[in-house]
Amino acid sequence: MFKEKVEKQGYYRRLDRFLRKKLPDVPLSAIYKFLRKGKVYVNGKRARDPSFELEVGDVVEIRYVNLERFKRTEKDSLEPQPMELDIIFEDDRYLVLNKPPSIALHPGKGIHVATLIEGLMYYGKEKGFTPHLVHRLDKQTSGVLIVAKDVESARILGELFRDRKVRKIYICLVKGIVKKSGTVDEPIESQDASTEYIVLKNYDDVSLLKVIPYTGRKHQIRKHMSSINHPIVGDRLYGDKEFNRQFKRKYGLKRFFLHCEEVSFFDPWKMEKVRFESPLPEDLSKVLSLLEKER
Repeated sequence: MFKEKVEKQGYYRRLDRFLRKKLPDVPLSAIYKFLRKGKVYVNGKRARDPSFELEVGDVVEIRYVNLERFKRTEKDSLEPQPMELDIIFEDDRYLVLNKPPSIALHPGKGIHVATLIEGLMYYGKEKGFTPHLVHRLDKQTSGVLIVAKDVESARILGELFRDRKVRKIYICLVKGIVKKSGTVDEPIESQDASTEYIVLKNYDDVSLLKVIPYTGRKHQIRKHMSSINHPIVGDRLYGDKEFNRQFKRKYGLKRFFLHCEEVSFFDPWKMEKVRFESPLPEDLSKVLSLLEKER
């Protein structure tokens, strides 16, 4: 059984955010399941809405759920690890990384190699801060990643993301010819989700897109592109396996083609808009160069 009082320190307004921070070992999908099935209570009353607004002093409970099964084993515990970090920007509140592909943010089941959060923990230990992730990128996704340096900064930045005040722009290559730009509005796990896509270039059987997610659901871009029959090239989960196999053999692509090119928001400490950019990494640029030669 889980029972926690909402304290002023580390306060999170939304219920799902509060649970996510208090239960780091529990997958977000499981937290939403607890909410849907009425397992979550606030001050003794069921709370099913993930966006339910908490107040300092509220008591949050999860009843009739064995949370022990989500506990990490000692082997999966986080340990600071030295790691070369590509830092785009850094100040006292947060830092911005250029995340490389094929490195996970957190340890997962069966993952025993160093992860990005462990590299950040090592760097933070040297610099005197504790890293807090305020948004996420999939293991194979490269690009701009924002990391807070303290709990209060994480809360403020996290609210900017949740309130949709952060603009994220991705570049992706999808299967098929996308004839015109558009928007996908299709719920993900019963939550609203919206993704705009802009056609940049068409090749023989793939299209290069600029994609702007207006919500932050898990695998949102990958799911939405697949839902309109234009899955991201190289995506093993939502894509075309045979097409991916042939594309990899021809162009050498070893991951899915998705890159976070830009993140921008109004910095509440500087009181100005900030924008952080990441150039397309070498492996993806190489694929585009090969496609261009065939035109």
